[in-house]
Amino acid sequence: MPRLFGTDGIRGTVGEWPLVPEFALRLGQAAGAVLASRASKRPSVIVGRDTRQSGPMLQSALTAGLLSAGVDVLDADVITTPGVSWMVRRLNADAGAVISASHNPVEQNGIKFFGASGIKLPEAVEEEIETLADPQPGDPPPTFSAAKRLGRVMDSRGMHERYIESLLAEHPDLRLDGVTLVVDCANGAASRFAPDLFSRLGAQVTAVHASPSGLNINAEAGSEFVRQRPEKIGGLVRSYEAKFGIAFDGDADRVIFLDEQGGVVDGDHMLGMLARYFEGRRMLMAHAVVTTTMRNSGLKAFVEKAGLKFHETPVGDKYVVEKLMSLQTAVTPKAMIGLGGEQSGHVVLLDSEHSTGDGMRTALFVIRAFVESRAGSMSEFAAGIGKTPQVIASADVGRGPRLDRASLDGMEKQALDSTPGLTRINLRYSGTEPKFRAMLESDGQQSEEALAAMALRICRLAQSAAGADRAEVEIQNCTRGGLMRPH
Repeated sequence: MPRLFGTDGIRGTVGEWPLVPEFALRLGQAAGAVLASRASKRPSVIVGRDTRQSGPMLQSALTAGLLSAGVDVLDADVITTPGVSWMVRRLNADAGAVISASHNPVEQNGIKFFGASGIKLPEAVEEEIETLADPQPGDPPPTFSAAKRLGRVMDSRGMHERYIESLLAEHPDLRLDGVTLVVDCANGAASRFAPDLFSRLGAQVTAVHASPSGLNINAEAGSEFVRQRPEKIGGLVRSYEAKFGIAFDGDADRVIFLDEQGGVVDGDHMLGMLARYFEGRRMLMAHAVVTTTMRNSGLKAFVEKAGLKFHETPVGDKYVVEKLMSLQTAVTPKAMIGLGGEQSGHVVLLDSEHSTGDGMRTALFVIRAFVESRAGSMSEFAAGIGKTPQVIASADVGRGPRLDRASLDGMEKQALDSTPGLTRINLRYSGTEPKFRAMLESDGQQSEEALAAMALRICRLAQSAAGADRAEVEIQNCTRGGLMRPH
């Protein structure tokens, strides 16, 4: 397994290894060397970023490394992560790289790569790159290409408009004339694209958190904030009498809706609504929905009641994509869409041109499904996907010692054996942040408040092991949205 690459590339705190220019330079050299070893011509890489102030610094260093390895760089500037994935396929590039930490705060950043298919790199390739980028004592220094073999930088911002046009082209008959929307852009990459996207459909768009400063990305804004504290944007939805609200994260691969009352419509709801919509139009690939172990059991019940197949993967959109790709066959029609995703709003609509989660594309399909359903409201449209009591706790654990898998398995078994009505528990460490996660779900015998109290006790054990006893614990109410504060 790679040591630096997690489930979504390399993440960390800016200014601390590996999120420093020196490592980004080495990473570019390493990625360039790996690409060159596999290419029959000069490789090309699309490089984009979100709006973080640290983005240009890391992008410049990564680009320098790629150029020094003889790789051409197509600079996409500020763009959504799925926009880079789309560009890789459309321009027949060898790879894509995104400087972003997605929904994480501005103090953090990350670097992730896509292969020529627009899909995140396999772990074996990540490990090969990492081995070259993070040399051990005694390893030879990196080599550089001669002047005439250095790569070139080309401006690819002209593809931004083509990307937006491609999203709209999937819905030629969709109109939102006279519809009021509140759109939260997280002060991230969506700020450049989302308000214009929905305005072109005729909507009256109230854009909030759409003025990136470089330091305000995801700051009390965006999809994760809306899931935890829906009252702020929910209040705007009500005051503007909007049809619904839409919130993206920093790189716009996630999206969360708010109904007309300000209620959270999350990834589980969207997967259920889209499964019903696609299956009704014979567009659902393999008659299946793919999601992760963190989903709510209400989604599983809804999918199975509809006669569809339900597949579950480990946490991480890369695993969802892998499963969706395994469901494709040589005779799968181009019109079919593979549907998968996570409760967080990271929804994957896999087809011949799209291979990663795209918040804006997901939003358009949800809106289209809502409009064609003729439901009176978004709350009515989402009501069919009922939810069982569920909480997810996230505890800061820093870099201290971690409980091993055997200990976590034992804690899960003890909780299930001793708690009536506790149907599922999932304890794990985050693959992108220094956090411990605890998901607990009940059949109704345990209330959300009781689950939250249990989750807090478990998180304190993980923090104690890490020497982080006084660190923060946030507990998400996955049934109704919002944060909980158990005693």
